Amino acid sequence: MSIPIITTEKIRHNLPWGLAVFIAFVFVQSLFFKFSNSFETQHIFGTIGEWMAGIGFLQFAAAGFAAYGGYTIGTVELAASILLLIRKTQFLGAAMAFAVISGAIFFHLFTPLGVSVVINEAGDRDGGQLFAMAVLVWFFSLAIAWMRREDLASIAGSKLAASVH
Repeated sequence: MSIPIITTEKIRHNLPWGLAVFIAFVFVQSLFFKFSNSFETQHIFGTIGEWMAGIGFLQFAAAGFAAYGGYTIGTVELAASILLLIRKTQFLGAAMAFAVISGAIFFHLFTPLGVSVVINEAGDRDGGQLFAMAVLVWFFSLAIAWMRREDLASIAGSKLAASVH
C-alpha cells in the first residue's frame, strides 16, 4: 500500500472545492429555518428590524426586513451555494457569500442581536455558534475569491474584448 503524495498542485485544485462545499452546507442547512420562518429566524430578523426602526434613514425598510429578511437572505444564500458548486461561477458565488455573511457579522456585532443568539422561546442561547459559523464562512469565501481571482480577470477581459469588436 502506497501513501498518496499531497502536492501543492493538489491542494490548489481541491482546497477551493472543500471550502465551497463547507459554505454551501452551512447555507443550505439554514434554509429550513429561514424558509419555514422558525422562531430563531423570527427572533433574528425581528431584532434587526426593531433596531432598524430606531434609525431614521432605515425606518422605511424595518418592517419589511423583519417580515421577509429570512426569505430574502435565504434566497441569496441558495443562489450563492449553487454558484459555489459550479467551477465557472465559484468566484461569483464566493463574492455573494462574502457579501451576505459580511452583513450577518455586522448585525451580530453592531446591533442588539449580539454574538450569542436566542434560539428558542425559553430564551436559550447558542453560545456564539451561529456567529462562529459566519466568521468561518467569511474567511472561506474570501479565500475562494482570492484563489479564483483569475476568473474575474478572464470574465472582465472577455467582456472587454467583446465590446471592442
